[in-house]
Amino acid sequence: MAGVLSSLRYLLADFIGEEDDEPPLLPDGLPERATTLVSEGIHRLIDYQGVIYAKLYVSRLRRFIGKPGVDDAMFGEIARLMAMRMTYEDPIRIAQLKLAELETEAGDPRAGSADDVRQFRFDELVEALPAAVAEPVLDVLERLGWVRKRVSIRFSTTTRWGIRRLKIEASLRRWRRFSVRYARERIWVERWLHMIDRSLTKQPRAAAEIVQTAAMVQDYGDAYRQGLADWHAIIEGLAKPTFDGVLPLSDLAGAVAEARAAAKPDPRQVVLKRTIAEIRARALATGANAAAG
Repeated sequence: MAGVLSSLRYLLADFIGEEDDEPPLLPDGLPERATTLVSEGIHRLIDYQGVIYAKLYVSRLRRFIGKPGVDDAMFGEIARLMAMRMTYEDPIRIAQLKLAELETEAGDPRAGSADDVRQFRFDELVEALPAAVAEPVLDVLERLGWVRKRVSIRFSTTTRWGIRRLKIEASLRRWRRFSVRYARERIWVERWLHMIDRSLTKQPRAAAEIVQTAAMVQDYGDAYRQGLADWHAIIEGLAKPTFDGVLPLSDLAGAVAEARAAAKPDPRQVVLKRTIAEIRARALATGANAAAG
């Protein structure tokens, strides 16, 4: 509970703009094998969003230091995957990375990488704006039928104007923490951590597999939406009902692994839904047979 309250404190500080220049220290009790991973995660998050965001990362990690059932390998995976998900890919991040590439090329635009052209849906672009601005714009796009309309954006370091535009886009970093997408990502990370906690309590052998489900949610655009939908299908269909005691699934780890293997790039989730239904049917049948004696 203390860890959750600490995370909420850092989230509030992030929203009201309290910032300091002191990067977070490595947490006490950190497994030695995870030191490098966590240090890299802290630097990654500072670069992505700032010191307060990195402190939130450390605060979330503290929940799992010394927690029963969390060995060094599992802790390292939590640290690695959380850093990846907290630095989700959006147009601001892509601009940041392109500018970082430019710096590695000694600031010579002619030596920069090739133009990077990405396709985004209108709703993805709008969701990077503060909610007060984004929500009415999304309503208008919905009425026009343009929410899923795609637009190509060029991220270029080959011209002075391209570099200037990247700097403008990267400077929108401070807006990110008020955005629709940022709020959704915070909720998702907390739910993922909550599912790990519940697994450690209800089915410890499945905890490592629950940790790895974060790898399903990556990138942006269709790949991101597909991975997120698949993650929710597995959690809602298998993990949560097992933790709630309504699905007698003795091998949750195996079931989640089987479902993850069935996740395909299919918006209808035909194979995944069928696999989850089959797993549930087997578990319920086994439970009924056991009850019958």
